[in-house]
Amino acid sequence: MSNVTQEDVNHALEVLGLTLPVTPETLDKARRVLLYTWDPARYSNLTNNPKQYMQAYKKAEEMTTLIKAAYALLSAVLVPDDENAI
Repeated sequence: MSNVTQEDVNHALEVLGLTLPVTPETLDKARRVLLYTWDPARYSNLTNNPKQYMQAYKKAEEMTTLIKAAYALLSAVLVPDDENAI
């Protein structure tokens, strides 16, 4: 992860709605809340219009992917498993 820039970290923090300092607990809680909010299955009963449903479903899939990537980046960079890894 040596090629991670501060801009990448800031974007990941923004996606998860977090500010520094980040603890493992706050990081995990933000991930769980956002994944629940953006779960694509939650869009199944929102509309009877197939086009609107697919747009919402695709947006939810994109957000889920983005949230997972942001979580992976922040957990690797800001919350290392080993204190000497920094």
